[in-house]
Amino acid sequence: MTYEEIKQQAQKACRELVATAKLKKGDIMVVGCSSSEVMGLRIGKGSDINAAEAVYEGIMSVLEPEGIFIAAQCCEHLNRAVITEKEALLPGTEIVNVVPQPKAGGSFATTMYHKAKCPVAVENIKADAGMDIGDTLIGMQLKPVAVPVRLSLNSIGEAHLTCARTRPKFIGGQRAIYDENLSGGDIPR
Repeated sequence: MTYEEIKQQAQKACRELVATAKLKKGDIMVVGCSSSEVMGLRIGKGSDINAAEAVYEGIMSVLEPEGIFIAAQCCEHLNRAVITEKEALLPGTEIVNVVPQPKAGGSFATTMYHKAKCPVAVENIKADAGMDIGDTLIGMQLKPVAVPVRLSLNSIGEAHLTCARTRPKFIGGQRAIYDENLSGGDIPR
C-alpha cells in the first residue's frame, strides 16, 4: 500500500466520522495511530514517520477547514498523553512538558507536534470523537458516554480501525424527556 493510499483512507474515514458524530467548529477529535500497524507490523515494532504523516495529512484535510481540533495520543511510553493545539484547551488545563519522538510517543504524535502551530502536551483531554488506528486504546481520552461508530472502512493500511463519538449522559429516569440534537438520535425508549 502506498502512502497516498493511506492518506486517502484516513481522509475518507475522517470525513465519515465527522459527519456521523456531527462534529462542529471547536470540537476535538482524538486520534491514536500506530504507524507500525498501518504498515503491517506489530504495534511499536516499526514506527514509520511517512505513514504517520500520510494519516495526519488525510485527517487534517478534513478537520482543518471545519475548525475541528485534533488531539494526537502518544504511546504508552508517554502514558498515552496527547498532543494538541494550545487553542483547543479549556482554561486551567495543565500542560505537561514532553516532546514526542518516534520511539517514545510515536510517529503520529511526533508528526502532530512538528506540524501544529502551537503544540502542547496534556495528560488527558475530553474529546468529542475518536479514531483508533491500530488498537492504540483511545478510550481514556473521550468524554463519557462513548458510542461506537461503524464506517465503510474497518482499516487504514493494515491497521484495524475503531471509531467513536460521544454524547451527554442521560439522566432522569423513565419520565425524563431528552433532546435528540444532543444525543445523536440514540434516545432510550
